[in-house]
Formats: sequence, C-alpha cells, structure tokens
Amino acid sequence: MPTRPKAPPSNPDDVEATFYEAMQQGDIELLMSVWSDDEEIACVHPGGPRMIGAAAIRAAFEAVFSNGPVDVHPDKVRRLHTHAGAVHHVVERVRILSDQGPQSAWAIVTNVYVKTPQGWRMVLHHASPGMTREVQEISEAPSTLH
Repeated sequence: MPTRPKAPPSNPDDVEATFYEAMQQGDIELLMSVWSDDEEIACVHPGGPRMIGAAAIRAAFEAVFSNGPVDVHPDKVRRLHTHAGAVHHVVERVRILSDQGPQSAWAIVTNVYVKTPQGWRMVLHHASPGMTREVQEISEAPSTLH
C-alpha cells in the first residue's frame, strides 16, 4: 500500500532513505514526494536518456514499477554537504531475478539535494549502467610516485 512521509525530510540523508524506501516498495507517490518542485529536476536511468521535469521522471519510474518494486540498496555512500546543497556519490546494489536465480548488479549513482522552503529535496538522480561485479573504489592517489 502506498505511503506518504509524515513530515518533510529534515536532511539529505532522510531524503535519500525515503527515495530508496519508495523504490523498494514500488511506491510512486512516496518516490515523487522527495523531488523538488523545480522544473529543471533531472533523472538518468542506467544507459537511458536524460529526463527533465516531474512528469518525465514520474513516467519513467511508473514504467520501472510496472515490473514491481526494485530491490535496490545504497552502499558505499560518500557525502558532500553544504548549508544549502548536498551531493551523494552512491554505489547501488540491485538484486534481480534471472534464469540463473537471484543475481546482484552494481551501479554508480550521483544524487543531488537542495534545501528549499519545503525542506530538503532531490534535484538529480543519475545512475551509470550496472556492473555484474562489485564496484571497486579508488579513494586517494599516493602523494609520492616511486
């Protein structure tokens, strides 16, 4: 059954948690509640076109949810927060059913949030094509080359 948040998310982490909860439940109303009202919001699904605006984003997620909820979980979240904006670099783990049984895939995702008069809202969800093995991270280059 679709649910709605009781109160506006108070920080970008809450927005992100609600976004992934909506994906896991296949709840389009909950998912759309995290997006900003700005007409320039954007979403890119793995390997797909850039969708601009709430109507295009809603249609894309309705198509995704027509196959049921998405078993997706944010892993390895890196955060850059300022007083009015936040960028989360996320490795998503997606569980899918294939002819060989349950399989995992990983995608590298960027989620961007802004603080609005209505609270924190998502303005961008950009996901790269999935990989069949867990994504490796390179977090820092050595300062001295030998």
